[in-house]
Amino acid sequence: NYPNPFNPSTSIQYAIGSRQFVTIKVYDILGNEVATLMDEYKSAGMHNVEFRIDNLELSSGIYFYRLHAGDFVESKKMILLR
Repeated sequence: NYPNPFNPSTSIQYAIGSRQFVTIKVYDILGNEVATLMDEYKSAGMHNVEFRIDNLELSSGIYFYRLHAGDFVESKKMILLR
């Protein structure tokens, strides 16, 4: 994601090789889900999704996003600075 640390938004860019169901969820440090950014089929190629905290009451700290596409799963850390 870029920028990281972020406030009020960060952009997550990813690429997939074929049409797949993609899920991107954001979790707090305790593992509680705070947002679902993507939960749909996407075509092959580069994609971008933005995580905005405007309507969420999140405090500064470490958050994780989990990208799940087909058999691929990856989690990354991001930092929110208020």
